[in-house]
Amino acid sequence: MTASALADWLVVSAVSGLGPTRIQQLLKHLSLSELRWAIEHRPHDLPASAKSLASLKYHPEKVDFALSWLQSSSEHHILCQDDDHYPPLLKHISDPPLLLFVKGDPMALALPSVAIVGSRDATPAGLKHSYELSKQLVEAGMTVTSGLAAGIDGAAHSGALAARTELALKTTAVLGTGVEEIYPKRHRKLYQDIQAHGCLISEYWPDTRPYAGNFPKRNRIISGLSLGTLVVEASRRSGSLITARLAMEQGRDVFALPGSILSHQSQGCHDLIQQGAKLTTCVDDILQELPTIFRHHLEESKKQHHIVEKAQPDLPFSSLLASVGYETTTIDVIVEHSGIAIDQVLEQLLELELQGWVATVPGGYVKLKRS
Repeated sequence: MTASALADWLVVSAVSGLGPTRIQQLLKHLSLSELRWAIEHRPHDLPASAKSLASLKYHPEKVDFALSWLQSSSEHHILCQDDDHYPPLLKHISDPPLLLFVKGDPMALALPSVAIVGSRDATPAGLKHSYELSKQLVEAGMTVTSGLAAGIDGAAHSGALAARTELALKTTAVLGTGVEEIYPKRHRKLYQDIQAHGCLISEYWPDTRPYAGNFPKRNRIISGLSLGTLVVEASRRSGSLITARLAMEQGRDVFALPGSILSHQSQGCHDLIQQGAKLTTCVDDILQELPTIFRHHLEESKKQHHIVEKAQPDLPFSSLLASVGYETTTIDVIVEHSGIAIDQVLEQLLELELQGWVATVPGGYVKLKRS
């Protein structure tokens, strides 16, 4: 992503009343740079498809703020839809965000993930189940995505962080605020831990304050980043059911943890099961439903793959493996050195990591020494 292309996306996104769907419609008639020029100069001879721009308010101060925020820390990132690091799964939903503001390591977004969501007013049993299932998923080679909310979300992030695994990146928090806003405030320590062992992301500008309408909207990102969504506890009016519905619409697996028929906190989960969600009582119920390619990777990672043949021709993806050093190697260097397309690089790196050949570290990958 060049600085000019990033500035184009920021300008286009800094117009009040111009959402992702309308922008995609405009881009069918104008190039990104032409759309930016039209926004900044408001010429009288706009094409008919872009006439509405004349009545919308552009906020150049937002662009300046975003660029200043980006430059203020090496852990600040802005991903656009045509950025190589933009999560591939998220691109396939009907309304992917134009921008993702990321705080932490964006490589966490390239790893296979399961979303865990549920009630803010969770029971002690629900919190325990969320924590344990999340921990077991990470120990099986997945990452966990949730929304940093009180209750089930917080327990899911905590369980992921507690997992005993060589994976450096464990969890992603999708925020309904900007990434500089900690909400709820009591999750400050959790927020900091997620930044250190994963990432926090938002489609909203970094200083965006909590606003009730933003939280349901961010749910499509939670499900869109993930291979499947697990609902641990949910009443029939729970916002978690929005995430489950979006996951179904996106063609992703939905899982639900059953509970007592007398508990209103389980009514939403029971409804999901009746509607076709997978009844889930243990982590294997989730792993067995994952797409074949990821299930194969996870099964292989459980085998005793530390004992390997010494014959070098049998090394998996040898050309890619040769591009990863024993010191941190960035994804850009790996792509350039290997000459392989970024999507294929990420897929092969995932398999190499699950087989114990490489490990994800802050800033990139390292090759592991094997006996």
